[in-house]
Amino acid sequence: MKKVKNIVIGGIQQKIFNLVLITVLLMMAAYTAVVIYQAKNLGALMNETTGQQKQSISRISRGTMDAVLDASLTESTQMQAQLANGFFRDAESTVRMIADYAERLVAEPEAYPLRAVALPDKDKDGEVSVQLLTEEGVDIGDPLIRAQLGLIGNLSDMMTALYRNANVDSCYIALPSGVMLLVDDHPGSKFDESGNVMHIPMRERPWYTGAAEKGELIYTDVITDLFTGEISVMCALPVYREGELAAVIGADLFLNDMAEGVAASIKDGSFVCIINEKGHVVFSPQREGVFRVLPTGQAQDLRASEDRDLAEFVQTALKENTGVRTAEMSGEAYYMAGSPISAVNWAVVSVVSREAMDQPTAMLEDQYDNIQQSALERFRGGLGKAKTTIIVLIFIVFVLGSTAALYVSKRIVRPLEAMTRRVGSLKGEDLQFFMEKEYYTGDEIEVLAESFARLSAKTIQYIGEVTRITAEKERIGAELNMATEIQASQLPRLFPPFPQRTEFDIYASMDPAKEVGGDFYDFFLVDDDHIAMVMADVSGKGIPAALFMMVSRVLIKSRLQSGESPSQALENVNNQLCDGNTAGFFVTVWLAVLEISTGKGIAANAGHEHPALRRANGLYELVTYRHSVAVATIEDVPFKEHSFELHPGDSLFVYTDGVAEATNANNELYGTERMLEALNKDPDAAPKQILENVTEGINNFVAGAEQFDDITMLCMKYNGPAPKQDSKK
Repeated sequence: MKKVKNIVIGGIQQKIFNLVLITVLLMMAAYTAVVIYQAKNLGALMNETTGQQKQSISRISRGTMDAVLDASLTESTQMQAQLANGFFRDAESTVRMIADYAERLVAEPEAYPLRAVALPDKDKDGEVSVQLLTEEGVDIGDPLIRAQLGLIGNLSDMMTALYRNANVDSCYIALPSGVMLLVDDHPGSKFDESGNVMHIPMRERPWYTGAAEKGELIYTDVITDLFTGEISVMCALPVYREGELAAVIGADLFLNDMAEGVAASIKDGSFVCIINEKGHVVFSPQREGVFRVLPTGQAQDLRASEDRDLAEFVQTALKENTGVRTAEMSGEAYYMAGSPISAVNWAVVSVVSREAMDQPTAMLEDQYDNIQQSALERFRGGLGKAKTTIIVLIFIVFVLGSTAALYVSKRIVRPLEAMTRRVGSLKGEDLQFFMEKEYYTGDEIEVLAESFARLSAKTIQYIGEVTRITAEKERIGAELNMATEIQASQLPRLFPPFPQRTEFDIYASMDPAKEVGGDFYDFFLVDDDHIAMVMADVSGKGIPAALFMMVSRVLIKSRLQSGESPSQALENVNNQLCDGNTAGFFVTVWLAVLEISTGKGIAANAGHEHPALRRANGLYELVTYRHSVAVATIEDVPFKEHSFELHPGDSLFVYTDGVAEATNANNELYGTERMLEALNKDPDAAPKQILENVTEGINNFVAGAEQFDDITMLCMKYNGPAPKQDSKK
């Protein structure tokens, strides 16, 4: 490179000068040729491309609107169905919990005290109240009816608590004798115009007759509430004693909010409606057409509509999500999406008019036409003026281009050289690039310099942040590892645990979904002839559940070692855990105490999975029976226990719900059927191999899908009492 009069020959400066000058000359020549040619053809070209652009805009707009509609309509419909389903499931859960307690009352009435129940009190309107209602002609002074009322009065506290916490508008229990215990916050509605307590024909109400006829949980059609006149449905479940109807449990759900929400959904050609299990429209803002609401006797079953597409759509929507579909009704095209409300076998249907969806595209086309016409007129006017100035501009551009080429080349090279020197000097701890006066050029060079400055500052900051985050992650990882080790150390993990005992072989394992889990197992010798086995699952995951698990395990073990029976241990532990349980945790428990010398045992099940039992030379089968409630849910509840007996060669397998509820990538559950297949793959295997067979079956089923729940298992094989030693030896 040589420098001649401040111009570096052969350097960047010369190259930039040559590039700019050549570019200017080429641009002048090209511009002249293009202007002459395009002046003749541009008008025709604009007219041709206008139509193509308009078609493209329409196609893209419609495609975009269809994509947005498909995503938003499907998602919003499913979300509304999920919200409604949760609303109904809440009522169902409330009814089942009351029914479970009621079954115990009617099964063992002598075990419960008699509690008084008062008639409705107007002065308590607005307060949650337990109220006695009767049918006309029922004498509540009759000793038999008084005894029945006193017995179901034991439900008062539970029903009050459920009413306060559940999404129901009332809950109640009705007896075949014509009396009812009801909990709500509007006792004033139970009085007639004369101020007397109303008599209720409860045994004629749809919720009572429907539950009694079907013998299972039912939801009524949409009806008017007898007391308030509100739109509602009733959830009801019968309770039996020795095959005879003993009571009907029910809960009211007011649907005013649902009706108002549906009525307000009509907007810009779209609306939402609700279809019941009979194919009738029960809520809709429409006053005409197939989606209008008609009285029950006149309502059309849309599942049997003459419009096959509509009939098939409604049938599908009542069972599963339909996605977005198109349909034509009354000569107009619509988009529709449906999603089932599985709790009541209803469906949410969202409908959008195609005309409303196409309106933005039509408006866009009109605006494009106006803009294009205005632009074409301005172009034609400007083209004439441009021809006059082209010759003058060519000369001016040449002179200015030559001068600018020299100036720009010098201006560009000078700050680049300074920047290159500074960047090259960055090393070691000196990594900061600072802006200097010569970098402020007002163009890309200034932007480049600022980028270097920001990059260097962020690099230094990033190095410090990475150092801090690395240290924090190492600390958290160490604490989680310690938590995992502490939890594992609390459970028996040395196998065989009792090498000197030949009467049985036992093995257990726990695979937590997180670093620590809420499941636990335990087994220990209560004395030389009794072994206790525990399998439990705490609600929730992670460290909080693990802490609750450790407390539960210690309490259960302490109670059993003190000589309490399984049911006594669960009752005492339940009361201890309920005291101060502000976090709302609960634990399902299966525990048993086995007399080793005879194989006789006593077990209790607090809301846990059914165990699997294998008799000698047989196959594993589930042992099903009625559970007690989970521990730490309700204070002072009794827990049932039952006896069982193991014979030599028999095996027992217990587990948590993480086994049956293991889920694959298709959202399918592993289930107890597959679990039994894995158990019976080699039913005579040792307990350790049994657990390995089940684990292998789960792993093959989930095929690498993420584990969502703890998986805990225990297997015991009973070999029979140890042979008596010869006292002469």
